Amino acid sequence: MSVPLEVATDPTHGGRWTSLRTAAGREWLWHRVAPERAGVAPGDAFVDAGGLEECVPTIRGGPDHGEAWSRPWTRVPAPARGDDRYVVRCERFTLGRTIRGTLDGAEADYVLTADPGFRFVWAAHALLDLSEGASVRIGDGARTRLFPEAAPLLTQLWPEGAAWVEGDWPVPRGLPLDRFGPDDGTAVGAVVDAPGCCVHDGRDRLSLALEADGQPTSVALWRNLGGFPTGRPYRSTGVEPMLGRVFDLAEAGPGDAARVPASGEVRWRLTLTTHCRCT
Repeated sequence: MSVPLEVATDPTHGGRWTSLRTAAGREWLWHRVAPERAGVAPGDAFVDAGGLEECVPTIRGGPDHGEAWSRPWTRVPAPARGDDRYVVRCERFTLGRTIRGTLDGAEADYVLTADPGFRFVWAAHALLDLSEGASVRIGDGARTRLFPEAAPLLTQLWPEGAAWVEGDWPVPRGLPLDRFGPDDGTAVGAVVDAPGCCVHDGRDRLSLALEADGQPTSVALWRNLGGFPTGRPYRSTGVEPMLGRVFDLAEAGPGDAARVPASGEVRWRLTLTTHCRCT
């Protein structure tokens, strides 16, 4: 049975989604105590407090996790539907977001405004509170990129100088990625060429789907099972709908990043439902 989702955000601190809760009390977002998150400024290293962060125009690289997460967002009334719209203004672009509840979840509409030709990567950097038995469902065979931190987990040698290698979901290059499992001291990121996925955790389901005409869509996974950061590792599991196909904008080749058209804006929708839309 599908049910609505209650969403809470923190516009003052980067627009972070702080809660994604069902009426039955299931909280999907994972949190971590990080009091320094409240004092960040543009250009600071990323502070991981959990929740869902808006990462744009990059995730890895510089600036760390993008420019939007460290800036305050401003409320702008949207009279057409009466919804609250929040906007963050960065040096090269403006990002607007409107979140509303639906009968079976929630949806968020985005618009990024910038000069035509501006390239970017965006991710709904959602760190989920999942059990060791949780799994991610995406259509078998979806092309999946693995990044260098996966090298020690592969049976083949990593190609010298390669920014990524590719394989097929759910076991790209022999590495099973569809289940999170217990802590094992590893951390690996992947980007799957798919517009959405469904997370299964016990009897609970969370489907995440992305619509963006003319832009590359994917799902990023961050499976940190106590392998990151070095010295003080913790567990964090990310399922992140993306525009683009790389974590670092600087590594984006043709078709790997979103691009602003002649109109000067890109629009997309993130839909979250509490039933599974993927197989």
